[in-house]
Amino acid sequence: MNAPRRLLALGLTASVLAAPPTAAQLASPRSIPATYAITNARLVPVSSPVIDKGTIVVRDGLIAAIGANVAIPGDARVIDGTGLTVYPGLIDAYGTLGVPNAPAAPSGGGRGGGGFGGPSAAPVRVAANSNYPAGLQPELSVLELLKADEEAFSGPTSAGITTALTASGSGIFQGQSAVINLAGTDVNAMVVKAPVAQHIGFSPLRSGGFPNSLMGVFAALRQQLLDAQHYRDVKTAYDRNPRGMTRPEFDPSLEALLPVLARTQPVVMYATTEREIERALDLAREFGLRSIIAGGNEAHLVAARLKAENVPVLLTLNFPRRTTAPSADADPEPLRVLRERADAPKVAGRLAQAGVKFAFQSGGLSTWSDFTGNAQKAVENGLSGDAALRALTLQSAEILGVSDRLGSLETGKIANLTITRGDLLDRGRVTQLFIDGRPVAVRAPVATGTAAAGITGTWTVTVSLDGSDYPTTWSLRQDGTRLLGSIQGTLGTMEIQNGTMGVDNELRFTASITLKEGTEEATFIGTLDGNAVRGRMAIVGHTPGTFAGTRPQRAGESPAGPPSAAGAPRTPNGGR
Repeated sequence: MNAPRRLLALGLTASVLAAPPTAAQLASPRSIPATYAITNARLVPVSSPVIDKGTIVVRDGLIAAIGANVAIPGDARVIDGTGLTVYPGLIDAYGTLGVPNAPAAPSGGGRGGGGFGGPSAAPVRVAANSNYPAGLQPELSVLELLKADEEAFSGPTSAGITTALTASGSGIFQGQSAVINLAGTDVNAMVVKAPVAQHIGFSPLRSGGFPNSLMGVFAALRQQLLDAQHYRDVKTAYDRNPRGMTRPEFDPSLEALLPVLARTQPVVMYATTEREIERALDLAREFGLRSIIAGGNEAHLVAARLKAENVPVLLTLNFPRRTTAPSADADPEPLRVLRERADAPKVAGRLAQAGVKFAFQSGGLSTWSDFTGNAQKAVENGLSGDAALRALTLQSAEILGVSDRLGSLETGKIANLTITRGDLLDRGRVTQLFIDGRPVAVRAPVATGTAAAGITGTWTVTVSLDGSDYPTTWSLRQDGTRLLGSIQGTLGTMEIQNGTMGVDNELRFTASITLKEGTEEATFIGTLDGNAVRGRMAIVGHTPGTFAGTRPQRAGESPAGPPSAAGAPRTPNGGR
């Protein structure tokens, strides 16, 4: 045997003898082993009774264990959850998160908002090699548009949202949506499920061509669905016996509608008023579609039919409200507008009473604190707290077809956690998120107003706690009233969370610091004075501590002497 043949034989032998890849080797790079144990926390699994004091273990991105008497793995990073409540990660059931320059999401702020109303101003994408015009191309996928954008996700994550259904939001046949997690820099790693649904909007196109009226929109939808039925029948006949039959031409648009006709893929139709919802349901009934209504401002008026036809609703939390102060000279608002504003918080309770399945969606909210704030208003107007929580978690996952991996705290599910101090639906504050098993810093939403001075820079800070001093380095960045950054040193390395700078130079943030007892959440409150910071810190179960530090002198400034941590103010409770 010559040399090349011997090498080839050795290579083949090696490949045969090589062991098959293990599950760990097949795991994606993002599932790098990482184990956390949150102890002494109130756990709200949603799918089972509340555990008043328990432990949840997260390993390799999944929930490894949950219960009142769970053993803590030796390799786990322990987080003391005293005073904290752990929920499944909240789900925004419809929007355009992750889509750069997306058209404004349909608003629930009034009739026709983005649905049957006037022509859509949104730009419409064009698919290559399509036989149908722009706006009528269901083969488009939102995956082609997704971008990992930490800044864009800071608003929804500050409201406790870890996951979202995202769609392109433009056109009549708007294409296929995806469920994504709101963290990470790898778009592919963000995707939880795709495709999820085909999306339909009813706004006429502004291109000047057909369809440019509501009647035309329905005519176009019906014709394309009829074309898809014919395409399906011809293709089925050819696949059964291709001999002697002309091969049907492949059509990507009609091919994308086959799962819709087969009811293996639901159709999300945006409709807000009673009449709009009825027309959407009529279309779904005519073609046997598995429909979901999005928007649903007046869904309670069609509740009996929604229940009878088993159609769920992605109900907007973007409640209509007065946008300007009333003027003495202005005409009184129409009765219809007043009624819509008064009814909005009551719709969820009425749907629940009628037995209609629904999930909450952001609906184009600009103030993300309204996401849970308006869910709380729904509770105050007839919806039970348990039903509201299910609409934010498990019920949302069920409607979107991901309840086998998200929506509740159960062993084996994706470790998406929303952690709060206080009850989520009773003015609780989101303190921490876990997404895909990894901690995600919660940033304070950008607020109006400008702080009086900048704190951006690197600081040398001594933290005094329980009779010991801990040298640390703070890297801080001020963005308006938002405070971002990290801490390194003898307390570990951590991102600061919920950071704000007040107009009176008051700084506030929380951080998960590492002590010998484990990882604990600390609240820092202090003041900025030139190149010096000082203040107090508080940790549940510990005597309040203090901190003080300086920033290197800047050009044109007088030297700032290092203040003493011991001189910082102490308060009995740390101001928590």
